[in-house]
Amino acid sequence: MSSEPQRRRPSVRGTPQPRLPLNDPADAWDRPVRPVPRDLDDVARQYPRRKLTLGSERKPLEFYGPPDQPNAFSMDSLEFFLVICQFFREALPLRLILLMIACQKAGGRIPLTQGEMATVLDVSRTKVTESLGEIMSHGIVFRVKRGVYQFNPPYAYRVAEFIPGTEGIEPEYRQIEQHETIKKIRQDETLPGLVRFPSLEKMREAIEELRQQRAKERARRRLERAQQKEKEAGQ
Repeated sequence: MSSEPQRRRPSVRGTPQPRLPLNDPADAWDRPVRPVPRDLDDVARQYPRRKLTLGSERKPLEFYGPPDQPNAFSMDSLEFFLVICQFFREALPLRLILLMIACQKAGGRIPLTQGEMATVLDVSRTKVTESLGEIMSHGIVFRVKRGVYQFNPPYAYRVAEFIPGTEGIEPEYRQIEQHETIKKIRQDETLPGLVRFPSLEKMREAIEELRQQRAKERARRRLERAQQKEKEAGQ
């Protein structure tokens, strides 16, 4: 056996590891972690142009609803309700407005035919057509297509809805912001002006005119009764 020292065999180099792309999520482990804010002062320093406020914990809202649509609600203008309850002297237009508010889907769409409206309200379809035409003339709702109407968002609007799933369809939470719907309506030049730019001023003016007419009618009747009493007293 030879006494000369044996040389080491050169090691075989392995295949170099591929470099991760810059946007690879695994590369985040090699980067320094951003410090977590310790208190509200730290948060305020990170967002100097924002005003921070701290309030009490908000309790969940509670609305009556069926099991498939729990806590379903819409945002409604109080001024709108105040005006229409004075303007519409008959019950059917008000009932029809409430029905369409209750049947809104996310984005304010109302999937109802006039026949379905008449069935729910237990009135003739002719009366529904007349009342619906009067409501639409004030820009409160407008027809999108056959069997589908749209409530004007500044008056009443449903932002979101939960669509229960079925055996082959997953449940869905659908949300459509109000400003998106308003922008879409105002860009549609085929719609009437009162739909694109809703206003209650004409209805307020009509309410005031009607009040003046009724006041004049009451004054005329009082005068007639007074004259009749004088005539009877002179006989």
